[in-house]
Amino acid sequence: MARKVFFSFHYQPDNWRVSQVRNIGVIEGNQPAKDNDWETIVGGGDTQIKKWISDQMVGRTCTVILAGKDTANRKWINHEIVESWEKGKGVVVIYIHNLKNSQGEQSDKGRNPLEYIKHVPTGKKLSEIAKAYDPPYSTSKFVYEYIEDNIDSWIEEAIKIRKEN
Repeated sequence: MARKVFFSFHYQPDNWRVSQVRNIGVIEGNQPAKDNDWETIVGGGDTQIKKWISDQMVGRTCTVILAGKDTANRKWINHEIVESWEKGKGVVVIYIHNLKNSQGEQSDKGRNPLEYIKHVPTGKKLSEIAKAYDPPYSTSKFVYEYIEDNIDSWIEEAIKIRKEN
């Protein structure tokens, strides 16, 4: 049975790369808001954005942060990570910079988004507890295959880590 996950990512530069991961099919993910819907959500301010994120997380067991070049330390990415952890969901980072975008381009690797989140009970960075995976290939096809082969076990491991912490 496919796990239901929440995908967290920086939309504008990484949507094409993210869609590749979402289409792998071993997991069931939240659907992104369409542009018109997102404008309505954003128009409601921070309260409406937080509500939308919270609603999207209902029934999800893990948050998968698909990290591109500029994903780390963004306001809403940080919020999604904190909310996920506080709600007892697994949290895992998967780097997607070496997947090609719609123009066939790869990008530079960004920082780990978990570096910016403090695990309050221990005072550690969440990056010291939760895991981040950087596929060991530079060819987009091999990166995709590596993610496809491993994403389900990474999600299961993230859920286990969260239960233990």
